[in-house]
Amino acid sequence: MIGAVLSRKTYRLKVVDPVGDLRLDQFIANEIGELSRAMARKVIDFGGVHVDGRRVGRCSFPVKAGQQIEVYLDGMPLIVAELGPGDILFRDPYLLAINKTAGIDFQPTHARYKGTVYETILRYLGSGSGRKAPQVGMVQRLDRDTSGVALFSVHPAAHRGLTKLFSEHKVRKKYLALIGGRLPDREGTFRSLLARQHRTNLMKSVDRGGKEGITSYRVREELEGASLVEVEIPTGRSHQIRVHFSEAGCPLLGDTRYGGVDRVAETVIPRHMLHALSLELVHPVTRENLALTAPLPADMLKVIRELQKESG
Repeated sequence: MIGAVLSRKTYRLKVVDPVGDLRLDQFIANEIGELSRAMARKVIDFGGVHVDGRRVGRCSFPVKAGQQIEVYLDGMPLIVAELGPGDILFRDPYLLAINKTAGIDFQPTHARYKGTVYETILRYLGSGSGRKAPQVGMVQRLDRDTSGVALFSVHPAAHRGLTKLFSEHKVRKKYLALIGGRLPDREGTFRSLLARQHRTNLMKSVDRGGKEGITSYRVREELEGASLVEVEIPTGRSHQIRVHFSEAGCPLLGDTRYGGVDRVAETVIPRHMLHALSLELVHPVTRENLALTAPLPADMLKVIRELQKESG
């Protein structure tokens, strides 16, 4: 049950006339045929059920006539992520840096609170242990399928300073990406105004009205049907790297939302091939120079090696 995957769907239900004292998990299981009561409990526990617009995590919550209930399923496994010693790249009283695993949402969504990076960080720092709840500042976001360095402030003394470093573009951010095809130049810079398209919820370069995104790249290696590129982004717009390479005609391998392929010859691409390789910054409190690096994950290394073999 823990690793079960449900199709991505949203159910909007209205409680008409409950019979007796009906619990939330009972109501959902009764109304949604594909959800057993045990699975309904799991969805509630992960935070995917909202009553009258508010997330409710208690299975025994009593439903009442007239209530509106939304059930959000994101199509991802209902698995609680854990942070082990090997996932911690840096830790002091003010900052925490982790090597984020691909396939995990960075922050809570309608479909889940548990199983996100944010919730995992809170548990790691000791939330719910009887001590004062930790304060976590998120100034950086990585997409669900992006792996690599993620940095958080974990003390009030660091929140403002870290936010200022990112907002003033004083953090050097490097990524590694596997893109489809080959670029005309081995080095270059993309610069455009980026805005979200409401109809598709995708980002796009626009003539006006967006926010500037700057993406510099250097080709490290040309492979069979792909290129391994090192990327730097002084700005940090949503989907910035994905958009710029897609619009250049070389979308990230596996990034099907932006036109990328999920297979190159015999090599299957499990996700979009983007890894946050490193962050370089001055510590906002101690003023020491920090250089944080995350090794490439196994799935991306596997794709690179297979493409190298196919390249001969």
